[in-house]
Amino acid sequence: MKLILLQKVVNLGGLGDLVDVKPGYGRNYLVPQGKAVPATQANIASFEAKRAEYEAKANQVLADAEARKAKLEGTSVTIAANASTEGKLFGSVGPRDVAEAFTAAGHKLDKSEVVMSEGALRRTGEFDIEVRLHADVHTTVKVVIEAEA
Repeated sequence: MKLILLQKVVNLGGLGDLVDVKPGYGRNYLVPQGKAVPATQANIASFEAKRAEYEAKANQVLADAEARKAKLEGTSVTIAANASTEGKLFGSVGPRDVAEAFTAAGHKLDKSEVVMSEGALRRTGEFDIEVRLHADVHTTVKVVIEAEA
């Protein structure tokens, strides 16, 4: 399936690239999310006519992500969780919990922006968590998990 990308997509391409992807990925993810359109002659002509508008929007989104990165760098949040005396959690702390803790602390963060490559956290302590705010913008934040008193 041939598509024209309307924004940068990680591991696929940048704005305006003509890419060939599997039909399910294009039909179920890229097109409904507004990240791409089918590569028909009409859509190619429409994209070329609106290219400056798409580039301006992409630059604005990138600038917003850079501003959020500047606010997030060096921040940490503490999450209280139910844990045993050895420090093992009864349950786990996942991306949703991290995002909610940062949002409560005044830093708007979506759970899809939190990347936990090693899975959910299951012990107390300090952890460095990667946050991807944009395809090109990512930073590391500190999460402290403490046992509830």
